[in-house]
Amino acid sequence: MKRVDRKSESENSIVKIGNSLIGNGELTVVAGPCAVESEMQLYQTACHIKKLGVQILRGGAFKPRTSPYSFKGLGLEGLKILQSVGKETGLSVITEVMNVRDVERVVRYADALQIGSRNMHNFSLLTEVGKSKKPVVLKRGLCATIEEWLCAAEYILLEGNSNVILCERGIRTFETYTRNTMDISAIPAVKNLSHLPIIVDPSHAGGRRELVAPLAKAALAAGADGIMVEVHPNPEEALSDGAQSLDFMEFSRLMEQMSAANVMLKHIG
Repeated sequence: MKRVDRKSESENSIVKIGNSLIGNGELTVVAGPCAVESEMQLYQTACHIKKLGVQILRGGAFKPRTSPYSFKGLGLEGLKILQSVGKETGLSVITEVMNVRDVERVVRYADALQIGSRNMHNFSLLTEVGKSKKPVVLKRGLCATIEEWLCAAEYILLEGNSNVILCERGIRTFETYTRNTMDISAIPAVKNLSHLPIIVDPSHAGGRRELVAPLAKAALAAGADGIMVEVHPNPEEALSDGAQSLDFMEFSRLMEQMSAANVMLKHIG
């Protein structure tokens, strides 16, 4: 792991997405629905998160789903909605790319690309997004070790794209109460091993909206550079991952708690 290794770069890398800097010592929040369902749904969400200071909007146009009968996204229409809402609200947008053949068109519509946990080992896709030079959020695989995760990042950096953000989103264990198990130790471990910034997705880690805030605060305390949270105008009617999505009031409360926790940690540190 020549390029991701801390030994190759002593200074922490800072990745820019739009006007946001990830890894500069300030907490970055990425928020939005799991999937783009309509322009109204995304616009309402974008306006709310922007009002709270969030500058990066997430939303899936292509959704990898365990069941082939689940909602798999709006595809190209979803990309167009993302771009349109992003321009209208002034937010940067990030969305997942699932297939090598989709990289070129996703690059045209999004400010940053996401590699989901199921594709962390898709080396052809990693190579292709590395060639794109767009910022990449690389989620940890369901059963991936930290070394395997960093090796996946190495594929992207090897193509000349150093704009990589690692995302801990929980790993699969024998526990069934939570959707996944948040590996808090991965945050300081990555900080020791690599210069790349690391954010956390507490929504996928817990799988339950009541767990999102505690996990987000734990990630902040462990040194994460940011969080990625799922927010929906009406989670009960969401076409994807409603159980782990926060409504607007819950997200507002989370932002207040994160701000207070951030101030406290800076005072202690």
